Amino acid sequence: QELKTILMCSPTPRKNNIQSKIIDTEQDASFIPSLAVLCWLGWNGGIMWLTVLIFVVPSTIFKSVVISILLLSFILPREFPGSAGTKIGNWICFNAKKYFGLKVTIEDYDEIQRYSDEDRAVIMAFEPHDILPYSVFCVNKSLSILPGKVGQSGCALMTSAVFRMPIMKNIYSWLGADSVDKATFRKHLQNGTSLAFCPGGVQEVMYLDNPDSPHEIVLYLQSRKGFIKLALENGSPILPVFTFHLDGSYGYSIPKGKLCGVLARTIGFLPLLFWGRFYIPLGIPYPKKLSVVFGRAIDLPKVEKSQITIELVNKYHQMFVDEMISLFERHKLVEGYGHRTLKIC
Repeated sequence: QELKTILMCSPTPRKNNIQSKIIDTEQDASFIPSLAVLCWLGWNGGIMWLTVLIFVVPSTIFKSVVISILLLSFILPREFPGSAGTKIGNWICFNAKKYFGLKVTIEDYDEIQRYSDEDRAVIMAFEPHDILPYSVFCVNKSLSILPGKVGQSGCALMTSAVFRMPIMKNIYSWLGADSVDKATFRKHLQNGTSLAFCPGGVQEVMYLDNPDSPHEIVLYLQSRKGFIKLALENGSPILPVFTFHLDGSYGYSIPKGKLCGVLARTIGFLPLLFWGRFYIPLGIPYPKKLSVVFGRAIDLPKVEKSQITIELVNKYHQMFVDEMISLFERHKLVEGYGHRTLKIC
């Protein structure tokens, strides 16, 4: 598989000799890469289809086998079968990189290397969420995209609902993912693990279908400040990350109303109908080439928990939001988003 690495000057340098690194993978959506993505993202609908088949297929043997597999997965530890599962996860990531023709731009590679040398856990805040924020797979340590310990300890955090579902909990654990709850977030930072997550969360899905502003990309960040507090507790830099071309990966029909928003926040995901490749409901996304841009980190000091004030949190939160907007503006023309605008809610 051809892999191109290019060094070039950063678009708007803030210090001399900043180098940005670009890793561009040739796209391949043939059978094997498609199978790997099916083994990963296909389970969004796989559980539903298996449940339907249990009631539709008359064979008692079929029903017994499917129910036994689901029950076994539900009972066994999510990391089962250990290193074998990790190898499957690495295979999925390697082929997902090809399926999506992953292009990664790291604006300041040396800065991330410095944080790694200082043994500091980095918080990578990915936006937007869209239907599924699956671009976080690029931090998987098997891909070695980011330098040093940051790249070798990367962990993607997501809704805990994933880890309550049979089979899905195993697949995502093999991919090195974990729950995004506060206790887990704090534990990983204290252990020196760099994290990737989407601060806007499922709430952003509610803003996807807006006929009045079709060119607007809504990031639900205004009230998302909990990760700023955790970053201050640990002195963790925050790295804004924007994924271009994630939109359009799925077709969808989104339920409206305040009740839907409350339900989404309660259960960790928004019940909706979406379809992807081959128009299969809850299937795998269209093989759109993804471009993930790692921006310039916001360096936060380590502050005692009792000394963290609202003013301090608001200060660094605004710096994060401003840098996310600047990151989008710096790259939107080259990515074909010249007609798009960001809206922070």
